Amino acid sequence: MARNKKMKVVYTFPSTVQALRMEQCCKQEELDGRLIPVPKQISAGCGMAWAALPEARVSLEEMISREAIEVEGVYEFLL
Repeated sequence: MARNKKMKVVYTFPSTVQALRMEQCCKQEELDGRLIPVPKQISAGCGMAWAALPEARVSLEEMISREAIEVEGVYEFLL
C-alpha cells in the first residue's frame, strides 16, 4: 500500500553537528519535524535533513536564526 505523500519543508545542513543541533533545539522548543536522510532530489554535505510541515516554517526559521544553526538549503516538495 503506497503511503500518501505530503508537502514538507526540508532543511539541509553542512554538517551532522548542525543537523543534530536542529533536532535538539526543536525538541526543546516542542517544534514538529524529524531528521530524515537527504531526499534523492537534492544533495547536502552531511546526508541528514530536517523535514516538517510547511506550516511550521516561520517558527523553525525564527528558532534557526535565534540559535545560529547553519542551514545549507531549504526546499519544499512532496515526501
